[in-house]
Amino acid sequence: MELDAHGVCDCCRGGLILAPVNKVYCVHTIARVAEMLGEDEQWLWDVATEMDQEDGIIWVYGPGDDTVMAFTDFGIETLTGIVEIYRADPSLLKRATDPD
Repeated sequence: MELDAHGVCDCCRGGLILAPVNKVYCVHTIARVAEMLGEDEQWLWDVATEMDQEDGIIWVYGPGDDTVMAFTDFGIETLTGIVEIYRADPSLLKRATDPD
């Protein structure tokens, strides 16, 4: 049996096209992640500031533009890796946060 790829495309034309679906269904605030990891929240904040949206960090805005740092599950994995790096060499954080 041979499939005709051209025929498959013809029958799909004009059909329903689905847009990508955001797969993030929950996030955890930095306070919760600090508790989960047994880390100081302020220290964790300093460590997480180098993360980007692609790393799984999300900023949640509240009334008066109050912001809370939050993480997807992937973000928690990324953050855990960064924490291990800074735990192995604490001087990295001191250099990163020192004023110029």
